[in-house]
Amino acid sequence: MSGEDERKLICDTPDCINNTLLPTCPGCLHGVVARCVCEAIDDLGIQENAIGVVGVGCHAMTAGAVEVDTISTAHGRAPGVATGIKRAYYGEAIVFTFQGDGDLGAIGLGDVLNAVNRGEKLTTIFFNNAGYGNTGGQMGPTTIEGQVTTTSPYGRDPAQSGFPLHMAEMMASLRGCAYSARVGINNLKNYAGARKAVKAAFQKQMDNIGYGFVEFLCTCPPGWKKKPDEAFHWMEKAMMEEYQLGEFKNVDEIT
Repeated sequence: MSGEDERKLICDTPDCINNTLLPTCPGCLHGVVARCVCEAIDDLGIQENAIGVVGVGCHAMTAGAVEVDTISTAHGRAPGVATGIKRAYYGEAIVFTFQGDGDLGAIGLGDVLNAVNRGEKLTTIFFNNAGYGNTGGQMGPTTIEGQVTTTSPYGRDPAQSGFPLHMAEMMASLRGCAYSARVGINNLKNYAGARKAVKAAFQKQMDNIGYGFVEFLCTCPPGWKKKPDEAFHWMEKAMMEEYQLGEFKNVDEIT
């Protein structure tokens, strides 16, 4: 180029994200989820009123990148704590939870099911990486059939360990749920859809309609014993075949 610099900024840093260096593993998509949520918060202008609640797992580290008031809770209890915060603020706060496979789908399953069934005006961001990344790659509730983990060395056998848990579909089946979707962030098109889904889930809370739920498919290279690029391709091939992307519920009234 000659003369003036013709470069143009096409992607900036969200106002809601901070400069924290996330201790994530190479190839982990948790940081991308954090950016997506931050962009949605910026779009809606709710940063000052947003409060995050996190449990135990890799997702808890991700919350450090989101520049809002955040509280850490006991393993699996984020929906219950979020309920208390929301009710104490009489609806003025926009309360969301960051939760992973074990925190939501295992020890915390009863908590989230009851919160959704009560129709709490909350939003949950669920990180699904098909296993327990924080503790060594064990089989979790979302581990797919045949997947090898440290506790299923021959692959998950439904006859012995049951079937993969489809959280987005389960949430959609409950009357108190106003919005439920499963999203991917493996390309720009899916990322744009994920950002739209997070905004929709927050909007259901802002409009005092009901519970909003967004499930993100994520990679876990160390837990899967794969290189980052191998993990990315495995997610696209195996996980996305088991866990179909899409919007499973979107209603404007709980009846």
